[in-house]
Amino acid sequence: MIIKDVISIGSTTRDAFFEVDLPITKWPSAPLGKALVIPFGEKFGVKGAYFTIGGNAANASVTFARQGLRVGLFTKIGNDVAGQEVIKILKRERVDTRLVSKSKELPTSYSVLLSQKGDRSILTYHGAIGEFTLEKVNPKLLKSKWWYVSLPGDSHKALSGILKYAKKRKIKVALNPSYKHLSGDGKSQLLTHLKDLSFLVVNEGEAAQITGIPFSKEKEVFQKLDVLVPGIVAITSGRGGVTVSDGKFLYKAGIFKEKRVVDRTGAGDAFGSGFVAGLIRKEEKFKGGRPKPENVEYAIRLASANATSVVERMGATEGVLRRRDFDSLPRFKKLKIERREFKPKKK
Repeated sequence: MIIKDVISIGSTTRDAFFEVDLPITKWPSAPLGKALVIPFGEKFGVKGAYFTIGGNAANASVTFARQGLRVGLFTKIGNDVAGQEVIKILKRERVDTRLVSKSKELPTSYSVLLSQKGDRSILTYHGAIGEFTLEKVNPKLLKSKWWYVSLPGDSHKALSGILKYAKKRKIKVALNPSYKHLSGDGKSQLLTHLKDLSFLVVNEGEAAQITGIPFSKEKEVFQKLDVLVPGIVAITSGRGGVTVSDGKFLYKAGIFKEKRVVDRTGAGDAFGSGFVAGLIRKEEKFKGGRPKPENVEYAIRLASANATSVVERMGATEGVLRRRDFDSLPRFKKLKIERREFKPKKK
């Protein structure tokens, strides 16, 4: 059996996008300080509707497939019409679906996204992914050089088993932690297993939650994460770009200029999976050593280009870059990346 380049592990959803034009009000308790105003007890029209697939793992699997990698998806869906559509789309993208199992009781995970002027509010139902487990899985199908892991809802409990299995078989693991990994028992579990990661990707707020240090003290955040994580750490800052540490150098990059922003859904998944795809394309074997700086910079450029392309289209996968496009489009040839030596604290 051919060993895959990467297996994407975690959620798959059926996504329904509704383009709306609603009033926006101040809402101090919301992260952005504002909220959409929806009439209670009434119908209201939408400007457009669009249906596709989503979920962190499915989004990542499309990136890997379009970059020409051998990819499988390990997830759980419902035995329903939505699940059938998911399988149909994944097969069209040339993603191996033999690790996609079906729940006998719960429906496919579902998200309704209210999209307005490039931003969105998301209603999510986790459904079948809550039953996600490593049990009763053919171990031969799990053989891979890399695993890309993102576990939403109660599926976050599977992290320990996943990392234990991967460590035993010397599989490199990339993790994009869910919100349940950032508090309570989930955070304790995450801190225990950071040492088992080859790549960690988080945003500024998540990095602050993991380290207990505000991101305004960026140097201290990276110093702590470099002690906890033996591999590469990437911290995204939205339109502010990304900062990456490989344990020796810090790399800072902005973003590519967007032609237009249609929808930001999936931009984080596009960046994380694009970065791993870049490392795999360069066949970087950095476990137990450091990657070549030029390969890290290549991964940053591919990740950033992929995220930019995604926000220019509706949905989390429609804008995902194909290998030929990244290699040929002039707009993605150059990205300013600053590199400087970085000395983390001794362990």
